[in-house]
Amino acid sequence: MPGDLLVELVSRYSPSTQEGDAVACLVDWMSAHGFRASSDEVGNACGSRGADDAPKTLMLLGHIDTFPGQIPARLEDGVLYGRGSVDAKGSLCAFAEATARAAIPEGWRVVVVGAVEEEAATSKGAAYVAEQFDPALCVIGEPSGVSRITLGYKGRLLVDYRLTRPTAHTARPEPTVGALGVAFWNQIEAWAAVKNEGIDSPFDRVMPSLRSITTQSDSFCDTLTMTVGFRLPISVTPEEALTAAQGFAEADADVIGCGMERAYMGERNTPLVRGLLAAIRASGLQPGFVLKTGTSDMNVVGRRWSCPIVAYGPGDSNLDHTPDECLSLAEYGQAVEVLTHFIENLPVQKRESSESASGVLA
Repeated sequence: MPGDLLVELVSRYSPSTQEGDAVACLVDWMSAHGFRASSDEVGNACGSRGADDAPKTLMLLGHIDTFPGQIPARLEDGVLYGRGSVDAKGSLCAFAEATARAAIPEGWRVVVVGAVEEEAATSKGAAYVAEQFDPALCVIGEPSGVSRITLGYKGRLLVDYRLTRPTAHTARPEPTVGALGVAFWNQIEAWAAVKNEGIDSPFDRVMPSLRSITTQSDSFCDTLTMTVGFRLPISVTPEEALTAAQGFAEADADVIGCGMERAYMGERNTPLVRGLLAAIRASGLQPGFVLKTGTSDMNVVGRRWSCPIVAYGPGDSNLDHTPDECLSLAEYGQAVEVLTHFIENLPVQKRESSESASGVLA
């Protein structure tokens, strides 16, 4: 039945680094539905249909890990509740079901990947896939709503700040480590405000966030630890933001940057976008576009691949990471229909004897 795979996969809790059971489930399903499927060297679920030596590869790159916090899967009035239903097993399962149903056009291979550790700063699965494939087209599996196409994601930087000072009596005038941490954060906010002058679009603004701040003392030294996150527009690189943060830090502080991803913005006028627009319209829907203020595996593979890339998938991204995460099975079915139409209408590619397969790097 449509949606059975989704229900089964959402029932298998798979936070980042604990994806093995869900990966095995998806690999088994793909193997039983006409895919050549296996788990790759880093633990991704990977399945393909179409000839391995096809001139063109369509990459459908979803992720199989979820944000932590188990929500038992349950069906209620046609809605599936559970961790990962929206972010982003709904998109991944729609990729798999549509590819299983579709008649793959001549000259194409369709690869479905359930990547591991997308929700972690490592992006381990996508980083590996980026080195193994060179696709002609790529769709990232993330919730956009069944009628919308996501063209871009903001960049990201995480900064860990640590500062230690000898313990002093609170009557002394020197600022505490906590006060110094607040000053560090205030300077970051002021820097972002200058960067954002005259800019209204959230996608084009620098968005800092204070993720955590704590102080502790062993009666001899006081230590501040804090983490600041940045969501970055195309105009500001993670390296630039890290340099700014380092400049605001106390000279003896430790400032470490991680999770650095540059923003990515795809073009509207590409064969990929035109094909998806046509498929959405063929399903009786009115298409639209969206830009996301978060990050995804689009940021990872976009650094390496020169092909058109967008994101697409069923569900409301406002439910990502929330206790109320859920997905309508009717919308899921519409997404499968859209993707099936899109795959079946890829332009036929005639083989040339001198052309090698473009899908996998030697």
